[in-house]
Amino acid sequence: MKTKIKKYSYLIRPLIILFDIIFINYIIYYFSPKEFLGLQFRIYITILWLTISYFTKFYNVYRYTHILRILSLLAAQFFIFILAFFAYFSIFKEGEVISKQSNIISSILLVISTTKFLYFFILQIYRSSGKNFRTVIVIGDSKSAQDVVSIFNNNQHLGYRFRGYFSDNKKSLKHRLGTINEGLIFSRENNIDEIYCEVNSVSPAQLKEIINFSNDNKIEFRLIPENKAIYSKNFTKEYFGTIPILKPKKLPFEKIETHLIKRCFDIVFSMLVIIFLLSWLLPLLFIAVKINSKGPFLFKQKRDGINGNQFLCFKIRSMKVNAVSDQISAIKNDDRITKIGYILRKTSLDELPQFFNVLIGDMSIVGPRPHMNIQTKKYINDIDNYLTRNSVKPGITGLAQVSGYRGEVKKTSDIVNRVRLDIFYIENWSFLLDLKIIVLTFFHMLRGQKNAY
Repeated sequence: MKTKIKKYSYLIRPLIILFDIIFINYIIYYFSPKEFLGLQFRIYITILWLTISYFTKFYNVYRYTHILRILSLLAAQFFIFILAFFAYFSIFKEGEVISKQSNIISSILLVISTTKFLYFFILQIYRSSGKNFRTVIVIGDSKSAQDVVSIFNNNQHLGYRFRGYFSDNKKSLKHRLGTINEGLIFSRENNIDEIYCEVNSVSPAQLKEIINFSNDNKIEFRLIPENKAIYSKNFTKEYFGTIPILKPKKLPFEKIETHLIKRCFDIVFSMLVIIFLLSWLLPLLFIAVKINSKGPFLFKQKRDGINGNQFLCFKIRSMKVNAVSDQISAIKNDDRITKIGYILRKTSLDELPQFFNVLIGDMSIVGPRPHMNIQTKKYINDIDNYLTRNSVKPGITGLAQVSGYRGEVKKTSDIVNRVRLDIFYIENWSFLLDLKIIVLTFFHMLRGQKNAY
């Protein structure tokens, strides 16, 4: 398989956001009296702008976005921003009014609006010159599919390069390059960026196969719908001109804000645990482990992290030192487990050093549990979608663990259910779900779990 060409379109939006923040802060610096140049005001304005833009989707501008959509985004963004801007002086300055407030607001409005359109038109000109393009294929041969292709070919500023139709209907278009399966092979071998699929041209099984193929090969998938498909819960609607196009809704971990929220929470939570719990508990456990058996206090083992990257997972040693610790996981009545180790494992206290893994950034508080390397190699071949677990950071605890699936894998259904719950967590993450899992983990630690041995 050819290596997918690395593109840098993903940098455009962060750079635009950065430039906007710099412009806003400079305007405030230029017009504001010195007494209003404090750190508090700057932080307020920056957080305010970013928060409003998140909820108004101010920076969700795509190559197919219409100019009227940009006008509506500007109106929504500035309406809320202006209200919140003046609210600052009511909340923090007791209603005090500074001179040149109108200059600040009008300058921010003028500069941001101008740059917003400037970015938009510069990118259109750049794409019209043949740069920053996306290659696409279309599966299907309906009138809607042909209309979408006409938009690609007649609007070079959108930056799409149409490579061909694929269909199992041999009597279809003259431009048909092959069957649907041949289209998938073509996509992989020719670094195709997006696949557009006309819904009436494929069976449900073929549609599922195309979506899975797109996910596995990091190709964006779009659906050209029939009318009733427009209201599907699993897709969001976009428009190319007047033609509706559906794309799969983003999963939580495909959004940068999910990673930011989890990382901030991981740092704060792990630091609190390390400072207020581990600072005094680990020395006591160190003494208990050392008195009970010979060997190191910490047990370190290589595990798979996010995207399969290896890291050293820390645990308190609960077994006698043995040569097969990396090959054989603990079983019931395992004679390798020490007396103090049995208590540690039953209460999950042996996992406490993994808060250092979280602080380092190798793990998260909540996520799929990392398996031993030898288990990972086995399950990759035996369990469908097993590698999906590696798309997020592994966790100290997880949904599968609080649902009773932990400890020894006695039968295939044990690991199948763990993977099923891990994937459910990845696809349905929310901050409240993380909190629920943490609370359940705490209660399980207090009462112990029958499979914790």
